[in-house]
Amino acid sequence: MSWIKTISYKNAEGKLKSIYNKVKGPNDSIDNVLSIHSLRPHSLVGHMSLYKNVLHNSNNTLPKWYLESIGLYVSYLNQCDYCVSHHFEGLKRLLNDDNKAFDFMVAVKNDSLENYFDSKLFEGMKYAELLTNSLHTLTKSNIDTLKVLGFSEGEILEINQVTSYFNYAN
Repeated sequence: MSWIKTISYKNAEGKLKSIYNKVKGPNDSIDNVLSIHSLRPHSLVGHMSLYKNVLHNSNNTLPKWYLESIGLYVSYLNQCDYCVSHHFEGLKRLLNDDNKAFDFMVAVKNDSLENYFDSKLFEGMKYAELLTNSLHTLTKSNIDTLKVLGFSEGEILEINQVTSYFNYAN
């Protein structure tokens, strides 16, 4: 929900209409997280570029389902029901297993992700939580722990960027 003016697809003109045509959903719907940019269409272009490159770029090496899980978790931590709902559907599609997706949400809500992930992936989720809730406590040892568990520095960057994107979007 926006607390500033947004321009609907129906009322969009010029550059905004052109951008909306690239991102619209069924029935010409525009996601709230995108329509919030309608007064500054250039920022919508930047938002979409950031989203696609951070979450869906083929050069990422972490599995897409894991990156989506991070985004969903960060959205949950931020109490962004819109993104939780939207990205839960995305996680179900990526996992192709509704039960596994539901189990993930139960683990998130029960603060029991250690029972869902192996130790490596769990530490990646803890890093996302730290970036979201307690950035000021981050130290080099947090990064060293991720490296010891087998994350490359590029993969640590992927976690950081997905987390940062969702903190921005939420």
